[in-house]
Amino acid sequence: MAETQINKFLGNESLSMVEAMQKIDINQKGILFIVTEDNVLVGTVTDGDIRRAIIRTGDLKLQVKDIMNRNPQIVQPNEQEKVHVLFKQLKLSAVAVTDMDKKLKDIIFKEGNTKVSKEKENVLKDVPVVIMAGGKGTRLYPYTKILPKPLIPMGDIPIVERIMDRFSSYGSEIFYMTVNYRKNMIKSYMAEQTRYNITFVEEEKPLGTAGGLKVLSEKIKCPFFVTNCDILVSADYSEIYEYHIKTENAITIVSALKSIEVPYGVIQSNGNGNVYALEEKPHLSYFINTGMYILNPEYIKYIPKNTFFHMTDLLNKLLYEKKHIGMYPVSEESFLDMGEWEELQRMERKLKQNSD
Repeated sequence: MAETQINKFLGNESLSMVEAMQKIDINQKGILFIVTEDNVLVGTVTDGDIRRAIIRTGDLKLQVKDIMNRNPQIVQPNEQEKVHVLFKQLKLSAVAVTDMDKKLKDIIFKEGNTKVSKEKENVLKDVPVVIMAGGKGTRLYPYTKILPKPLIPMGDIPIVERIMDRFSSYGSEIFYMTVNYRKNMIKSYMAEQTRYNITFVEEEKPLGTAGGLKVLSEKIKCPFFVTNCDILVSADYSEIYEYHIKTENAITIVSALKSIEVPYGVIQSNGNGNVYALEEKPHLSYFINTGMYILNPEYIKYIPKNTFFHMTDLLNKLLYEKKHIGMYPVSEESFLDMGEWEELQRMERKLKQNSD
C-alpha cells in the first residue's frame, strides 16, 4: 500500500475519541493504527473499542491512549503468509506489517464485501420492526405536497424501502408501518413490493412518533425495533439487538455523534463580567437521538390511547419511573437523516458514494 494511502489509517495517542471516530469514518475500515512520530506502532483502536468506551464512561474527552489495544497482532515482511491464518482464526479485519523495531511498513486488509455475514442473515427473523410513517414531513415541503415522506426517492429507491432492505438483510420479516398522511398512496406502493409482509397501522389522526404503537400492545411479544421513516443507520443491527437484550434496557436509543463548529470566537467570563479566556471557533460534540430504538413490549402500556405522543414523551415517562434506558452509539457518518433539505442532500451524496 502506498504511503499516502496508509496515512488514512494512522493516528497518534493524543487523538480524542471524537477525532478517532471521524478518522475511522473517513477511512471506512473501522480501525486506526496508532503510531509514534517515528512511525513505531504502539496500538490499534477500532470503532468497537470507541463504542464500548463511550457506553462504559460516557466521556467524549477520553484520548486514544486511554482505550487502545497496546498489543495488536503484527507480522513482519517475510511472514505475510500468516495473515490469512490470522484473519480466519482471530476474525481480524486488518493486520499491520512491521520491521523488527515495530516500525510500520504496511497494512493488509481482509478482502471481501460489506454484506451481512452468513451467520447473521437470519438473526432478526422473529424480531418485529415498526416504521413510524404517519407524519406530514412539513420540513420537506414542497416535496411532501406531492409525495408522502416515506416514498421520497433516495436515488431510485424510496427511503422507506431502503430502511426495510437493511432490516431484511438480517432476516427481518415482520414489518408494521404506521400511516396517516397520504396513507393510500403509501399502501398502494408497498402492495407492489411483494417481497415484504407489512401490516399497516392506520391512524385516524396524527399520533406522533409513538402514539401509533398503542395498537400493537397485544400483537408484539418480544423486544422490537422502532424507526422513523426518514433515517438510515449503517450499523450491525444484530449487534444492537444483542446489546439491548444483554443490558436489560427498557429502551435502547441508537445515538450518533454530532460535531458542531461554532463559527465565532467564544468568550469565557467570570461572574463580574471579566474575560478570562478566548476560544476561536470551538468544536462541540454530542450524541444525538437518531430516531431508531429497541423497545420492550411491556412499556407500550405507558403510551396513552388515541393521543398524540412522541417517543421522547415515552422516554421522559420511563426516566421519571427510573427505568433503565440505554444508548448504542454510532459514528456521525453512520447516521443519515433526510428530515431537512441540507440533510436530505447529504444523504443523497452519501448513498451515491456508497453505490459507486
